[in-house]
Amino acid sequence: MTEAVARDEDSGGDSGDGGGESVFTVIVAAAANLGIALAKAVAGVISGSSAMLSEAAHSVADTVTELLLLTALKRSEKPADEDHPLGYGPERYIWALLAAVATFVGGAVFSIYDGIHTLVAGEKLGDPLVSYIVLAVAFLLEGFSLRTGLRQARGEAARVDAPFTTYLRRTPDTAVKAVVMEDSAALVGLVFAAGGLLGGQLTGSGVWDGIASLLIGLLLLYVAWVLGRSNAELLIGRPLPRPMRERIRAELLEVEHVEAVLDLITLVQGPREALVAAKVDFRDASTAAEIEWACEQAEDRLRAVFPSVSRVYLDPTPGYAQRRDEGLNPWP
Repeated sequence: MTEAVARDEDSGGDSGDGGGESVFTVIVAAAANLGIALAKAVAGVISGSSAMLSEAAHSVADTVTELLLLTALKRSEKPADEDHPLGYGPERYIWALLAAVATFVGGAVFSIYDGIHTLVAGEKLGDPLVSYIVLAVAFLLEGFSLRTGLRQARGEAARVDAPFTTYLRRTPDTAVKAVVMEDSAALVGLVFAAGGLLGGQLTGSGVWDGIASLLIGLLLLYVAWVLGRSNAELLIGRPLPRPMRERIRAELLEVEHVEAVLDLITLVQGPREALVAAKVDFRDASTAAEIEWACEQAEDRLRAVFPSVSRVYLDPTPGYAQRRDEGLNPWP
């Protein structure tokens, strides 16, 4: 893991409008997908194309996904309270995981079923002209939505000095990741649907349309799997990258009265929120007051270097030699 990716997970903290950008990106995607879904459904009925109906299901699934992502963004912004002292940041990953399930159930399963049904039972082809027009308009709208998502993702990647592909793979902002992946899949799906229509038009066989539906379903299956895995990983608990953990350890060791960092735990709680907890061996000669002020200094130091570190918990713990002398387990 490079230092750039460490800064990516840190999320900078100096871009306070990141959440607003994510909301705008998701709203643009939702509006585009809702209109496209209706147009594809009408075109699919008129042309009799299973690929167009699969694309309509794809867009419906994407619309539901965007609504769930909007819910995730809004719910995760709630401040910490007595019932949730660590805040609501991880809630975004629950809703984003449900969005991945919606993509799987609403898009992939329907498209694969429709494709198999078309290959087995065949289909009666209608006039594909309306479908071609809808596909062309949908391509433009999906392209605009993708451009919005890519612009935000590339801006964030440039800000943290990380390669775009690395940022997209590792970013804890799964809302933007979902929009980019789903809109990219939408453009590829439109190409598949157009290929199915053209194949059926040239050969008079619905096999091409069925194959296109299967390809769309498999594409959505892959997107759902990637997004589901990313959100599940963050829900289970993903640590900050190793270079960032090493820097945190080094910063703690620079604090006066700190002898050693015995154990360090970090946890990503949101795109701009992380927790740090450590067992620290303080100098035996330090007074209680000095240890208290050392803890305050350590917290200020970490937040100055990594603004996304919102919570720091330090546990004064006897060192290895002291524990051995006392006959205790040397590992705290």
